Amino acid sequence: MPDFSKNSVTAAMQNVFGDDQKRISHALSVLTFAERILQGENADSDIVIAAALLHDIGIQEAERKYGSNAGHYQEIEGPPIAERILESLGSRPEFITEVCDIIAHHHSPRENESLNYKVLYDADLIVNLRDDVPPERRAALSEKMKKMFFTSTGLKLARKTLLGKSA
Repeated sequence: MPDFSKNSVTAAMQNVFGDDQKRISHALSVLTFAERILQGENADSDIVIAAALLHDIGIQEAERKYGSNAGHYQEIEGPPIAERILESLGSRPEFITEVCDIIAHHHSPRENESLNYKVLYDADLIVNLRDDVPPERRAALSEKMKKMFFTSTGLKLARKTLLGKSA
């Protein structure tokens, strides 16, 4: 049995989020950018796609338990939910471990991250900047972007998406 089916993970994510269209839309946007970054990076697409779909899967539980959707709480609550989903889909333990590790610190990069993590991080960052930084304030990010993104493909995509620049 394969580790991963994009459709089954998407359906499981949507089931957890229920009628929370904001969270579903965010996950699908991160997935879209992750898939675009994957075109230029040699990461494991199954792991990156699963992590993109499930990276915020603990947000509702964090809000329920802690009254907060802060990244730290998402990182605590997300992995157990993702693990249950991936186990129910028949994923191998190694696959589950890596996806859950990414989810467990997707807001908190460590010193030596995997390329799979870097692709997910960059995709999530693009979506968060696009959604949270007004267009008139994005130009101020231009110089900082080199330090914000892990992958060259993510940086190029961010510049194009956020600044309308091709390089």
